[in-house]
Amino acid sequence: MQLDNVFGIAGTALNAQAVRMNATASNLANANSVAGSEQEAYRGKRPLFKALLKEEMTHGGAQFMGGVKVDRIVQDPAPVRKTWDPGNPLADKEGYVFHSNVNEMSEMVDMMAASRSYQNNVEVVNTARQLMMRTLEITKA
Repeated sequence: MQLDNVFGIAGTALNAQAVRMNATASNLANANSVAGSEQEAYRGKRPLFKALLKEEMTHGGAQFMGGVKVDRIVQDPAPVRKTWDPGNPLADKEGYVFHSNVNEMSEMVDMMAASRSYQNNVEVVNTARQLMMRTLEITKA
C-alpha cells in the first residue's frame, strides 16, 4: 500500500464521519419538532456507509480502495410519537400532534462515537505524516 493511499483512505473516513455528525446535528435540531400529521413529522436521518472493496466502486469523491463512502441517507424507521394536544395550533381535527422519532440520548451517543472516529482518523493522518517526515530525515543523514 502506498503512503498516499493511507491519506486517501483516512480522508474518506473523515468525510463519512463528518456526514454522520451533520445528520446527528440535524436530528438533534429537530428532536422537539411537532407536526399536524404523521407524514409531516420529522424522521431522523441515518447515513449508510459502504466499504470501497473493488476498483469499480471508487469514484472522484471516494477514489481509494479500502476507504468508505456514504452510500445514501435514509430515514429512521422508528415510529413517530402521537400525543393529544387539542390546544396546539398544529393539532389535527382529532386534537393530536405528531412528534419526531428522534431519541436525543441515542443521538448524543452517536455524535460522541462519530466524533471519536473522526479524531482517530485525524491521528492516522498525523502519524502517517510524522512517519514520512522521519523517513525524509533518515535519507538526509
